[in-house]
Amino acid sequence: MCIAVFMWKSHPVYPLILLLNRDELYNRPTEPLGWWEDGGILGGRDVQAGGTWLACTKHGKLAFLTNVREIRSDSQVKSRGELPIRFLKVAPSCLVIFSKFRFCGSLDLSETNFSSGCDFRFFSFFRKDLLQVMMHESWVSLQGTKSPREFAEELVGEADQFHGFNLIVADLRSMTMVYVTNRPKGGVHVTEVSSGIHVLSNAQLDTPWPKAVRLRHSFEDVVEKFFNSEISLKDITEILMKDTTKDDGNELPGIYPPELEYQLSAIFVETDTAMGRYGTRSTSAFVLKTNREVSFYETYLENDEWKEQTTSFHIEEVES
Repeated sequence: MCIAVFMWKSHPVYPLILLLNRDELYNRPTEPLGWWEDGGILGGRDVQAGGTWLACTKHGKLAFLTNVREIRSDSQVKSRGELPIRFLKVAPSCLVIFSKFRFCGSLDLSETNFSSGCDFRFFSFFRKDLLQVMMHESWVSLQGTKSPREFAEELVGEADQFHGFNLIVADLRSMTMVYVTNRPKGGVHVTEVSSGIHVLSNAQLDTPWPKAVRLRHSFEDVVEKFFNSEISLKDITEILMKDTTKDDGNELPGIYPPELEYQLSAIFVETDTAMGRYGTRSTSAFVLKTNREVSFYETYLENDEWKEQTTSFHIEEVES
């Protein structure tokens, strides 16, 4: 299900402090935090569907996702985990796309510059199936060139093709962040995230579910304690995100059966379901400093053992 708490543009040292617990079946294949094959995306990955719940790029784009708690009615929908990838995807030139395929014959592209775009009529002599794959890859990748608002507004038109989701996308160079959900109280719309502390659980942003309120208050206390000093990512995740306290049944949403609602009311979830053991599989901490240095920490469960790693980098400018 996941829960995230973050402070946005309200700290003198850290413009962004983000903590996120990912809840999932223990037997669902997952890759831990790392740079993906092309080196463009940093994050964990759901092996089964290929998506992610939290990831970023070296150019300062960030996306994270939670599910909306609901009774599912249609299994024939797109994977929500693809949404962060579509925002983060780095747009390749046509030459990069070409390098992924083998063609009969040859084509001299040495005198042609495709960096500003592609005209696929140029490639009409290629096999149709390969051309379709190339065009899809280019379309998905070009989504990665959009601003957070542009991407989210474009997503509104297909929001009903997914189970309930909460998606936050941000550009850490321009310091813009937007939120979109396909389960709003009104029509689907895009909201700019205001500065301050926010909690994203399995309802709309800042919905005061008991564990969300508890996490917010705890986060406020910890941030105040470390307001003018360095924050230990390991310590802050241990203090805030390992809380197994459960809430009184009368305060819970009542969407699932009472016992399951009770188990899910903890910030750190551990429970058994008909499909197997379920709970918090990983905890992530993502911080951005004013000098554009990013630190991305993850502690994750692998073969019944908790492991951890941290990756740090400076945000790079986008090459023109």
